[in-house]
Amino acid sequence: MTGVCGCCGALRPRYKRLVDNIFPEDPEDGLVKTNMEKLTFYALSAPEKLDRIGAYLSERLIRDVSRHRYGYVCIAMEALDQLLMACHCQSINLFVESFLKMVAKLLESEKPNLQILGTNSFVKFANIEEDTPSYHRSYDFFVSRFSEMCHSSHDDLEIRTKIRMSGIKGLQGVVRKTVNDELQANIWDPQHMDKIVPSLLFNLQHVEEAESRSPSPLQATEKEKESPTELAERCLRELLGRAAYGNIKNAITPVLIHLDNHSLWEPKIFATRCFRIIMYSIQPQHSHLVIQQLLGHLDANSKSAATVRAGIVEVLSEAAVIAASGSVGPTVLEVFNTLLRQLRLSIDYALTGSYNCITGVSSKIIKEHEERMFQEAVIKTIGSFASTLPTYQQSEVMAFIMNKVPLPSTQQSIEAGKAGENRNRLTQIMLLKSLLQVSVGFQCSNMLTALPSAFLDRLLSAALMEDAEIRLFVLEILISFIDRHDNRQKFSTISTISDISVLKLKVEKCSRQDSVFMKKHSQQLFRHIYLICKEESNIQAHYEALYSMLVLISIELANEEVVVDLIRLVLAVQEIAQINEDNLTAYNRCALFALGAAYLNLISQLITVPTFCQHIHEVIQMRQKEAPYLLPEDVFVEKPRLSKSLDRLGPEVFFWQSKISEVLGGSGYNADRLSTPYVPQLTDEDRLSKRKSIGETISLQVEVESRNSPEREQRAPAEEITYETLKKAIDSVAVEEQERERRRQVVEKFQKAPFEEIAAHCGARATLLQSKLNQIFEITIRPPPSPSGTITAAYGQPQNHSIPVYEMKFPDLCVY
Repeated sequence: MTGVCGCCGALRPRYKRLVDNIFPEDPEDGLVKTNMEKLTFYALSAPEKLDRIGAYLSERLIRDVSRHRYGYVCIAMEALDQLLMACHCQSINLFVESFLKMVAKLLESEKPNLQILGTNSFVKFANIEEDTPSYHRSYDFFVSRFSEMCHSSHDDLEIRTKIRMSGIKGLQGVVRKTVNDELQANIWDPQHMDKIVPSLLFNLQHVEEAESRSPSPLQATEKEKESPTELAERCLRELLGRAAYGNIKNAITPVLIHLDNHSLWEPKIFATRCFRIIMYSIQPQHSHLVIQQLLGHLDANSKSAATVRAGIVEVLSEAAVIAASGSVGPTVLEVFNTLLRQLRLSIDYALTGSYNCITGVSSKIIKEHEERMFQEAVIKTIGSFASTLPTYQQSEVMAFIMNKVPLPSTQQSIEAGKAGENRNRLTQIMLLKSLLQVSVGFQCSNMLTALPSAFLDRLLSAALMEDAEIRLFVLEILISFIDRHDNRQKFSTISTISDISVLKLKVEKCSRQDSVFMKKHSQQLFRHIYLICKEESNIQAHYEALYSMLVLISIELANEEVVVDLIRLVLAVQEIAQINEDNLTAYNRCALFALGAAYLNLISQLITVPTFCQHIHEVIQMRQKEAPYLLPEDVFVEKPRLSKSLDRLGPEVFFWQSKISEVLGGSGYNADRLSTPYVPQLTDEDRLSKRKSIGETISLQVEVESRNSPEREQRAPAEEITYETLKKAIDSVAVEEQERERRRQVVEKFQKAPFEEIAAHCGARATLLQSKLNQIFEITIRPPPSPSGTITAAYGQPQNHSIPVYEMKFPDLCVY
């Protein structure tokens, strides 16, 4: 009976007759619109027939494809599209299955036109919002096929472009259809992302090198809008913009793999462009996830070529700048820890000449150059990261970096041998460079917060090292902290300028917090400035940094007492060059004289005491006539003009401490303090740091004569340094060695001795401690009366006489 019905047209089901009627006799006439309207009305009136209509259309389309009747294929797809747009009933799911089956059939065809036709229909379907969910629909085939189309290598350029654009549009349709529907297939699964993302990057990558990209879509040409590159970028932005917190990793991992597989880190241009798109497309609160993935990828490539690592780090730097409002995430120090670890690895690679497990690398010279480039990239990235952080986190980062610097004045291990010294020196320089990068962008009005004691102590201890480059970095770091009003560039060159008003310096009154800071740390700062001035390896950059340091302290942090101490310090520096006990070169001595002249010229105009200005001006004029080599204009030039007769200078070319104390004392300054020569108080830090002689290593504190005054005939006799004095100083070192050995034995005993022996020893000590404490408490609570019973205080009040707690003798275990 079924066969009979199939042969007789009048007996065919109505939906089949309606479907057949939409096809004209000549396919070039196109869809019969009146019959299409009848079919649409029938589908809306009888929605239960919609799935059968779809199945029959699918059957006809498959038959027409196999018979190469492509005109009827286009008509069938047009009819399907119109039915999809018109019908939104609950039976739409079954109809969609037939529709997707037909689209898949077209995409499987080798004809580009059919592939494009199927893609366009799928895109229209993707834009339809369905009323009912689908629990069993799969898009795996479409993801694979569209990704394959994105990589089309058709011989005809125009056809290849159309196929690639259709593939990108298809992927965009899949994303739109599935990304917001939890009941659909999870498009964020790695199996899908590993196909979608590389396909988009492939088209993003294949752009002509000479093509200039417009800054905004409004300015782009029509041709560029329709290019696969622009379409792929829009699709990638849309994909990343829809990514939730848990999907960021699956979206970014294929990007990293693609850049690795195609060696795209080394030119850096494409990798940087990709991550700019990523950082601007994702939600701002997810930025730190991208940063963390880049850091993890850097660790995974720690033994790759330096150029690859440098590319990753530079991309990291760009991403950090874009990250909104410092969104580096909760583990800020982990970010810097990773970068510093990579910095140290790079130093090891440069010194050893190998990546341990990698052989056959390029020559050591080339590798050292590449590693140096990588190290500079890491330092730049550290600065970029830090600039996005709030002030309190920048302080933590700087303290973290400073604690990583290996210093001889700490308990930190310092490697021995020539290789160890090179490694330590390179590590110190790179870490201080990183610290300088962070401090340049650091803005803090409170110096107590900016330079806490522990941080300042470690930083200044590095200033006492022999390496001139390290000392210069320390000075630059301190200057970047102190210069809060950008005055540094206004006096970058040392000169005796006659009118400082042309510099337009920003001078503000010293705040209370700054006064407290200077009261606490001024002598420490001045002592290190004094010791740096005595270094023979100083060059012009060091003296310029010292000059900037002195001037900035005078402008930013100085009150009346600090100004007095600065003048005493500069006069002491003049005395270093005058007496020359350290056997400095002629250039060093002339540079110190010029440094003192430049600073005193500027400070005299800042404090505006006429008699002080007059004295400074007279000495400078005398130097211009008789000793121009003592002024910065002759010393700090490309070819300095020096003199070897510095020991035969007359008193008229020196700044006299007695004269300065007299003129400033008459203006209200502390004349007694001004007339007291500056003598730095040397500490154990000098003994622990790498000094050049035993006399500097073991500081002998003696009473010395006035070192800042040029009146040498008035000197008091210095204390004689005898054999006994030196013997006592050397013995102090032996005592410390014995103390260190005793501590080592105690630690070893507690590590290796049996538990019973340790318990018995501690029990005896505890009993002794308890008895001593009981005695102390009895004395404290009931103090013994004095022989006279009581002592009458000044105001007639009786006062019990007892032993003060600070005078009591405590057992060793009570003292920490």
